[in-house]
Amino acid sequence: MKTHWLGAAAAAALLAAGPILARAEEPDPAPVHAKAKPKPKAKAKPPAAVASPTGPAPDIAQAPRMGTWGFDLAGRDTSTNPGQDFFQYANGGYEKAMVIPADRASFGAFDALNDLSQARLHALLDKAAADTSATGELAKVGALYRSFMDEAKVNALGARPMAADLAAIKAEKTKADVARAMGKAQHTYGGSIFAASVQVDGKDPDHYAVYLNQAGLNLPDRDDYLEKTFAAQKAKYEVYVAKMLTLAKWPNPAANAKAIVALETEIATDSWTKEDQRDDNRMYNAYDAAKLAELAPGFDWSAFIAGAGLTKAVRVVAQENTAFPKLAAIYAKTPIATLKAWQAFSLADQAAPYLSQPFIDARFDFRGKALNGQPTQRPRWKRGVQLVDGQIGEALGKVYVAAYFPPESKAKMLALVGDIRTAMKARIELLDWMSPPTKAKALEKLAAFTVKIGYPDKWRDYSGLTIKEDDLYGNVSRATTFDWDFRVGRLGGPVDRSEWGMTPSTINAYYNPNGNEIVFPAAILAPPFFDPDGDMAINYGAIGGVIGHETTHGFDDQGRHYDGTGRLTDWWTPEDAAKFQAETVKLGKQYGAFEVLPGAKINGDLTMGENIADLGGLLLALDAYHTSLHGRPAPIIDGLTGDQRVFLGWAQVWRGKTRDDALRQELVSDPHSPERARVDVPMRNVDAFYAAFGLKPGDAMYVAPADRVRIW
Repeated sequence: MKTHWLGAAAAAALLAAGPILARAEEPDPAPVHAKAKPKPKAKAKPPAAVASPTGPAPDIAQAPRMGTWGFDLAGRDTSTNPGQDFFQYANGGYEKAMVIPADRASFGAFDALNDLSQARLHALLDKAAADTSATGELAKVGALYRSFMDEAKVNALGARPMAADLAAIKAEKTKADVARAMGKAQHTYGGSIFAASVQVDGKDPDHYAVYLNQAGLNLPDRDDYLEKTFAAQKAKYEVYVAKMLTLAKWPNPAANAKAIVALETEIATDSWTKEDQRDDNRMYNAYDAAKLAELAPGFDWSAFIAGAGLTKAVRVVAQENTAFPKLAAIYAKTPIATLKAWQAFSLADQAAPYLSQPFIDARFDFRGKALNGQPTQRPRWKRGVQLVDGQIGEALGKVYVAAYFPPESKAKMLALVGDIRTAMKARIELLDWMSPPTKAKALEKLAAFTVKIGYPDKWRDYSGLTIKEDDLYGNVSRATTFDWDFRVGRLGGPVDRSEWGMTPSTINAYYNPNGNEIVFPAAILAPPFFDPDGDMAINYGAIGGVIGHETTHGFDDQGRHYDGTGRLTDWWTPEDAAKFQAETVKLGKQYGAFEVLPGAKINGDLTMGENIADLGGLLLALDAYHTSLHGRPAPIIDGLTGDQRVFLGWAQVWRGKTRDDALRQELVSDPHSPERARVDVPMRNVDAFYAAFGLKPGDAMYVAPADRVRIW
């Protein structure tokens, strides 16, 4: 999925492991550098009961159903042959009628359900904010929301909340001062050319390790600086940098903006691509912390480590290690005045959502309009909901679960997961390309899967966090530092296997390879994903496909490198790995040929893991549905067979639209393929799809049997 922004610094490690969606709305990020992005990400048409995204507000008591039995028949385009374009056949009517709301870069089934979740959180937060007598975590929830919603107070303060942080940047005298500030920026506002986080150690999954990454880019991807396709956006970016420096009253804004964009372009040139970053083995490079200066001379690592509060770390994992010396060299040669101006811009850019309206407007005009084609800003209450959910989401999640997640939903999900696990076991056992030794390890890993449904068994304790209702800027900074200190404090200790990387109200799911676990927050367990009173074929195609997707991530091109304990290790025979690789190459070519916009095709290497998971999820959903029938014939509903409804259930999950500018950004930065491809490409590799809809040679979606991808 495409993910929503989270405040936890270590969330990136979990979410990069395979959320089914990785789309962010116009971003209002918390000021941490190692946050989720969106996978991903993440990368959703309203249910039938909601006529359009601009129609009546949903009834927050219950998610509206899709049609009368789980599928929106009126949303189809029956003039399209299923074998020509199944996405269009299943969703074309809905697509034609749907207009992307002005405050969105995209809209679809995920977004419609997210609107319901946000509306529920809105009601809970309004109640919490009104209860000034509340104590404990509920008081913090209410105070944080009040601090954001007091727009008059925020506007009256102007740029003053960040005055002390700007003064600290101005006071820097040496490159060591700058490096120390970059370390501090790991847990508060500010910029850094390196990012640090505390994550589960990939090769020692019982302990935590410090991970270091390349950073320094304030645009979504290195391609935004280097590719001609984004030249217009890059020019607008320089204007935006100058605007933010002007608002921050930093000297020589135009000249500094030019220098900042040139600096980031150099960093982009020497940064690893997202395709390179997908290789977990290449990204695991352990070093003694004391040897960082030898790896990347020219950067004051001791000052950086001290600023980040990581002085007790004796070992680090430098992920994009070959980029480190190049970035350090760029840092060493860059004038300190430029580095300070870049820090000031990074500070203002990150803090803008929590400052006065001129900052908010400038940020949205660039990041919303120019980058994503989004015409208008989201209402303030929606941004406030996102803030509270991102910063102290588990405190809010307790209230959400109590109000909207009945225990029986968890029990039904566990049964569905059991069916998918059984289907995966059967597929592994029947593989003709996998040798017995690898099969044994694969089955061992599958048996060790942990399943988390709804909400954490152990909630975060926020008693040490100070929230003030008149200090929005400070609240975000303190919440981020609080989370950072919590994670740094666990270095050297055992891994907390109960931890979640998403809040209960998130419309998403993920697989975490270090924990060998699949995780499904409470809010996704509603139509169009799961309707307890709907047709089970639709449920298996929808939430069953999601469960299968996350399960398959444990065996995709990167997940397969982790064993049943969550350790990064090679447990495949070379022959099996070669056969697997041959099939993934075929799959990559299919996606690489898919034209999303004129001249713009999918990057099959970047999206490989998610594409494998989509194919596996669809196959497992179909198998699990057949198992659930226990030998009985599938019922016919409105002339549709059981198998047809499974495929329709999967397609309905992915109905959605994205603005062209946002879609071009996704193609270079999102590890998920666009929605239409997530339907049409996997299906052409499923034999049962041909039988269900009578495909024949000459149909646009037809692939000869010998050319279909056979992974699972």
